[in-house]
Amino acid sequence: MAIRLCGVFILVAASIQDCDGVLRFASYYQDHMVLQKSPERAVVWGYGSEGAQVKFTLSGQYQQKISQATVTNGTWRVTLDPVEAGGPYNVTAAVQNITAVLTDVLFGDIWLCGGQSNMLFEVSQIFNASEELKRAAHYPHVRTFMATLAQSKTEQTDLIDVQIPWSVPPLYLSGFSAVCWLFGRDLYDKLQYPIGLVESCWGGTPIEPWCSPRALQHCGLLQEPGGGPKVNSVLWNAMIHPLLNMTIKGAIWYQGEANTNYHQEKYNCSFPAMIDDWRMAFHQGSGGQTALDFPFGFVQLSTCEKKSKSDAYPNIRWHQTADTGFVPNPRMQKTFMAVAMDLPDEKSPYGSIHPRDKQDVAFRLSLGARAVAYGEQDVAFRGPFPSQILSTPKYLKITYDQKVSVTPSENIFEQFQQRAPNFLFPGDINQL
Repeated sequence: MAIRLCGVFILVAASIQDCDGVLRFASYYQDHMVLQKSPERAVVWGYGSEGAQVKFTLSGQYQQKISQATVTNGTWRVTLDPVEAGGPYNVTAAVQNITAVLTDVLFGDIWLCGGQSNMLFEVSQIFNASEELKRAAHYPHVRTFMATLAQSKTEQTDLIDVQIPWSVPPLYLSGFSAVCWLFGRDLYDKLQYPIGLVESCWGGTPIEPWCSPRALQHCGLLQEPGGGPKVNSVLWNAMIHPLLNMTIKGAIWYQGEANTNYHQEKYNCSFPAMIDDWRMAFHQGSGGQTALDFPFGFVQLSTCEKKSKSDAYPNIRWHQTADTGFVPNPRMQKTFMAVAMDLPDEKSPYGSIHPRDKQDVAFRLSLGARAVAYGEQDVAFRGPFPSQILSTPKYLKITYDQKVSVTPSENIFEQFQQRAPNFLFPGDINQL
């Protein structure tokens, strides 16, 4: 796998180096990419000789836009006018006789996918992987990009490495995040316009390395001794901060397992604080183009151990919602959650902590995105809420705000059964 950079081809796994004075785009602007569509305005930036005037051209079937930017402190930057979904376009930056060109660029919605190993979990590892990879060829307008796992003690302007360049599926898709891909595919099925997916995650990492020092300070999380990808802010510095100039539609997140035994009691602060901080940082980095309250979806941790007496996972699930039990809520507005407690996989060859059913997880995330990010009405993206509870000495009657289907089991509502033997399940309400 290789990409062209500074006029030569290098392995994707090789470190991206600044090309002093050479006109080029920043690392994540490549052929086949997706830029954020209207009403937001996409930001494009790159490198060049100090003081040079860069002529920037967007050309395609429907329009041609010409802008200019001056190279300042080694970089140039252009904010495009709003462009409707579609393409393809050519994007050209030129200084005198030197040009840098991106081809087959689409405009659509950009979603950032972050977290730890369950987000890193690849398409090739899920149930029905071969069928999913075959289907991928029918989605040429869902494009994928992945940042290489990298750490930094300081905030980086650009990505240190690129693992998977912007690609048209199924190219490189087998090694791409399954949840991210399936989420984008499901969105495309509904929206019918290009979707760009940016994967930036690292297995086994707690939330602290993904947080800026601002967010950590807000929660009183100080740096602890040690090294590696668990050190505070090292992944924020290397894998999130470089993306801040990018205009995005929203983000999805699958993480928390590593915090079941690491600052567990702080997760009800660190997670919402990270969301708030990312929103502020992407808004500022994009010059106000990324919404200050961009939609943020996440996956509730699945069940991975039967008959466990530990409260670690229940606590983290509760903290994922800022101790509210559901989202959106007053502390975590414009968020959505995919429940995964009913999707365990004790026979997973990758360990029960890594369930292979990512299709249901991604579909549930897409339902939340349709409701929260796209304002679609009448989308059932949350579980049923009790609207009325009536109790008698003989039974408990719960009325929900939506239809539910419950299969009676000796393990369901165990404590209630002990107190009220004649308890009727929600699916039997019509018998009262």
